Amino acid sequence: MSRHDTWRLVHVNDHHLGTARSYRYRPAMTARWQAIRRQMIALEPELLLVGGDLTRDGDTHEFEYLNAREDLDSLPFPSFVIPGNMDVGNKHTDRESGRADRSDIALNMTSDRLSLFAGYFGPIQWSFLHRGVRFTGFYAAVAGSGLREEERFWRFIERLPELPRADQHVAMMHYWPWIDTPDEPSWDIAKREDYHPFYFSIDQPHRARLLEALQAAGVTVLLCGHVHTGRPVERLGEMRIYKTPAAGNTAQMTDRWPEVETRQGFQLCEVGPDRISVTFMPAEHQGPETGGWGPGGHPRLSARDYSLAQEQPPLAPDPWLIEAGNSGGS
Repeated sequence: MSRHDTWRLVHVNDHHLGTARSYRYRPAMTARWQAIRRQMIALEPELLLVGGDLTRDGDTHEFEYLNAREDLDSLPFPSFVIPGNMDVGNKHTDRESGRADRSDIALNMTSDRLSLFAGYFGPIQWSFLHRGVRFTGFYAAVAGSGLREEERFWRFIERLPELPRADQHVAMMHYWPWIDTPDEPSWDIAKREDYHPFYFSIDQPHRARLLEALQAAGVTVLLCGHVHTGRPVERLGEMRIYKTPAAGNTAQMTDRWPEVETRQGFQLCEVGPDRISVTFMPAEHQGPETGGWGPGGHPRLSARDYSLAQEQPPLAPDPWLIEAGNSGGS
């Protein structure tokens, strides 16, 4: 086919595929994902972009990586994956929020988990050309972490403008770059009203540096997930920003804006010679939250009861969590 033919790709984020081997499991999320898989297959896309949080607790259980990898491998089209915070750990903080249900510092991502994720799904940042369109994926939450991956991230991001140009450039990240406006200041994790905005967005000055590089690289479509709530398309210069709903999990921060999309689903992207259209496709199965077990959120290890697991024997958390002192990692 000619590069000027119209063709399709799909984008999905936050399907949070878990297993009954864990201390917690929500069958509703698995049911939604199964419905979405059927819908995507019927559309016959050429490729799938996975925007992170493909596991429920991959940052704790390596077997969830294997489960998610086997699931993607069974699809009839290739997938290109970036991590989310539930896969590798959260954006770094050096202060606690004061919430009794979690230890925020212990939730920080680690190089070990990023490397393990890459072993299952490939590099955590990548860029390639397909049929005249450039596709780029990255995990922006490494910015400000001080991990060895941060230097690699900035080297990758700031070299994007030097790569061969395409008329359309689709970029994908997990976190929202901003919550309300591109020039908003960083949020304070220790303030109750700022906790979720901090948790879901990229801090300054990293945000401004990232956005400048993406604009210089000619990004025309930026796909984001993480919040589980859809918002109307936003624009920054020639770049359209899509803050997309979750595929499996429930919407969050829904009372902050008058226009939100709370249904689970995925994005259908139709590529034409001059433009990429992005259409939200609701999951055919929305389904009630019935069955399952275990707590939500980011529970401390002491709140995780592995005797609830229905696939025996239940597996304990990976040893690195305890050895690294990550008493609240999830």
